[in-house]
Amino acid sequence: MIEVSSKLEGKIFSLWDLEQKLKPLGYVIGGNWDYDHGSFDYLINDKDGYQFLRLPFQAVDGTLDRDGAKVKLLRPYLLAHQYEGNLDQEGNIGNFSASFNQFASPENPDADFPEKYISSGKSLVQDVEKALL
Repeated sequence: MIEVSSKLEGKIFSLWDLEQKLKPLGYVIGGNWDYDHGSFDYLINDKDGYQFLRLPFQAVDGTLDRDGAKVKLLRPYLLAHQYEGNLDQEGNIGNFSASFNQFASPENPDADFPEKYISSGKSLVQDVEKALL
């Protein structure tokens, strides 16, 4: 994980407004959200694992499952997930097994972030600052 300083840190936004501005830029709400915190993720690359820019936030007014929630943006960071290489790419799995093993967990959820994508990640943070500030 590599933290990236940003003018967005500590800024408060309506979650709905953030979604309206970030989703057209390619961001999705990350799967790690809860009622009081979450993140927007941008997939930088998906070769040899996945490299993301993550924009974490925490609820400051309301909860994320309710209309009108306000959130505070935290420090963005770059992260990489490395997945198992021996997955069945053909999808040849029985229905019974598939009902229990739908998703692969990262083999290394905090893999080293490739140096060649760091400048791209920092540039993405600047783009988000321009879009939101």
